[in-house]
Amino acid sequence: MKSFLRKQYYVCRCSRFLVDEFKRRTRSFSSSSNNALSDHLLIDDHDSCVTVERNASSRTVVLNRPSFLNALNTPMGNGKAFCSGSDIVAMHGMIKEGNIEGSKEIFSRAYKFIYLIHTYLKPNVAILNGITMGGGAGISIPGTFRIATDKNAFATPEVLIGLNPDGGASYYLSHLPGYLGEYLALTGDILNGVEMMACGLATHYSHSTNIVLIEERLRNLITDDPCVIKTSLENYTYLDFLPSKSFLKRMETINKCFSHDTVEEIINALEWEAAKTHDKWCHSILKKLKYASPLSLKVSLRSIREGQFQTLDQCLIREYRLVSRAMSCEISGDFCEVCWLPSNVYLLMNVYLPMESPYQWHLHQGVRARMLDKDFAPKWNPPTLEHVSQDMVDEHFCPLSSLELELDNLPSEALSNELISDACVI
Repeated sequence: MKSFLRKQYYVCRCSRFLVDEFKRRTRSFSSSSNNALSDHLLIDDHDSCVTVERNASSRTVVLNRPSFLNALNTPMGNGKAFCSGSDIVAMHGMIKEGNIEGSKEIFSRAYKFIYLIHTYLKPNVAILNGITMGGGAGISIPGTFRIATDKNAFATPEVLIGLNPDGGASYYLSHLPGYLGEYLALTGDILNGVEMMACGLATHYSHSTNIVLIEERLRNLITDDPCVIKTSLENYTYLDFLPSKSFLKRMETINKCFSHDTVEEIINALEWEAAKTHDKWCHSILKKLKYASPLSLKVSLRSIREGQFQTLDQCLIREYRLVSRAMSCEISGDFCEVCWLPSNVYLLMNVYLPMESPYQWHLHQGVRARMLDKDFAPKWNPPTLEHVSQDMVDEHFCPLSSLELELDNLPSEALSNELISDACVI
């Protein structure tokens, strides 16, 4: 009981972590809007995962883990990536050491920050100049303005490591044109900056050489009026043509194939299309689908379909349940390999489970194959779509047990407006 109460105490503190940290780093400027240190770098430690700069009427938040492609961790850019998502390799190490709750905490904090941005009453601008995946999309897509560039590479590749698109992905992917959301979720295919603009994931597109000018323009604004910000951005942004080989030019085929109710039917439709047209693109998509985790494919498809009829907070709560079960290996070892123990009971997440519950951390299977050993030969379990039962899929979407904490107490609009009082550039 003491262990459970202690876990509850620490997890309840997660919702305020990023907001409190942001407030702490910028509190010296809260008393006066005419502070002489308008261009002072508040956090000048180059080892800091997040730096914050106060300008005329804005604050600039920079993700600062370039050697890790700005992957999100609990303390959290620059370099060639905006943000490559959550630090999955770090989570691998945490779970390998038995710290499942710590890995869940990363997701909990990130999700609550994503919801805060979504409900934030001040305008914010995300400059997506580089790799934007997973959690990187989660902390930027809900914002007011998203600037894509020629260096962008956007994807939700979670099915390739035994997870499902998360961080609000089931919300924003489900609202894309046609069945593009299902396509992106199941294939992990990559969008460039022009494609992000074309499908609505970005609000503006600019060449990367303009980023310095855009940042300078935003720093010098003396208002947080969204109309003024939009007009300022349009001075440096423009439209561009889709690449000749862009899969967005295949939306008719994508809609025809990915509109089906099940993953099996989607694959059958693609196989029929490939046989009829001899299109190499269809074969390449089939190859991606057959590489991904079968269980993740089915869970992801259902998650995207449910997202069409849910609010962002409902999507985040559901996604947290999905990743929690992946972290705990409760249903499959695709993300964490299952390890049987010989004793009658064993410890998992500080909770004793009976022997008939064969779930324990040992080694990330999907992460091992793609990010550690890099043999690109994951041993999925279940190994095929036919082995994935409906019960296995349904269990992912059930509420967590009474011994686990759900994602709740999401920051409200009032809280986000109270704690952060200036416009923000990410």
